[in-house]
Amino acid sequence: MDTFTRISVQKAHEIINSGGTVTIVDIRDAHSYARGHIERALIVNDENIKDFLGSADKSKPLVCYCYHGNSSQQAAGYFAQQGFKQVYSIDGGWEEWESNYG
Repeated sequence: MDTFTRISVQKAHEIINSGGTVTIVDIRDAHSYARGHIERALIVNDENIKDFLGSADKSKPLVCYCYHGNSSQQAAGYFAQQGFKQVYSIDGGWEEWESNYG
């Protein structure tokens, strides 16, 4: 599977809090991540992408987000191509998440 699903922040919140294991990936810059991020989110960038891909459980759902939900769509497509089975991109990104759950 090399596709991903765009989801609302409400659906992302539901997936993250469903009790199952999920990987949450923040692709924003380190400074933005340090100022705030979704609980349990891992920052993934050019410096650590290879390590992340080598250690991540690709059978778990992966929820990806950025600032506004645009760049995360490209990242989600990339993660799907790398073998992740269930990949989601949050529409509205961190800004939408923060306004609903921050």
